[in-house]
Amino acid sequence: MRDSFPALATTVTGTGPGLLLAHGATGSIEGNFAPVLPALTAAHTVIAPDYPGSGETPVADAPLDLDELTDSVVDSAVRRGVGRFAVLGFSLGTLVAVRAAVRHPERVTALVLTAGFARPDDHLLGLLPGWRAEVPPALHPHIDLIPSLDTTGDLAEVTVPTLVVATTADSMVLPGGSRALAAGIRGARYTEIDSDHVVMVERPEEWLKPVLDFLQFLQSLSLSDGKDGEVE
Repeated sequence: MRDSFPALATTVTGTGPGLLLAHGATGSIEGNFAPVLPALTAAHTVIAPDYPGSGETPVADAPLDLDELTDSVVDSAVRRGVGRFAVLGFSLGTLVAVRAAVRHPERVTALVLTAGFARPDDHLLGLLPGWRAEVPPALHPHIDLIPSLDTTGDLAEVTVPTLVVATTADSMVLPGGSRALAAGIRGARYTEIDSDHVVMVERPEEWLKPVLDFLQFLQSLSLSDGKDGEVE
């Protein structure tokens, strides 16, 4: 990892199987996940890193790169003693999650992908100039990364259990992006919520139900196999 890429400011809370969060572009752990964190940490060790320019993480000195961002997110868990974990990605974080499963298969146990996409469509690309004008300069690198993103080739390589949550009233990332993720990942579960983009804030209880059910199901399988999924 290049010297200009900062270590990610990260919080670790809760106990139980590892759950690594990957937030959206121009978002943060607090902004994207605050309403659902208590429920997630009730049964999981939640590792919550902020990307460069978000939260307490300094701005990177060079443009962001998906592989580098992914490796840094994964490293935020490993450095804190959590060696295996599910990755819960939102929006841009769904690409981080998918890439993590492909680059670090020995660490990623499952994926939860919310309001995601494998590559930006024309609708999302058309929003970028106005979006960039609305956010602080520290977050511009998040937006500048989006046009280069493409994880379509990774989807067939994902072998871990995956839940895809589409937001059907999404004004930013159209639900077709989530449907493509579900279609491209073998065996992926798929569900829809009638919500705009940040569903964890807009409809937290409705989002938590399928997500916690999925994670609890995985934990039951892990226990039956004699694996506890805990910190390593």
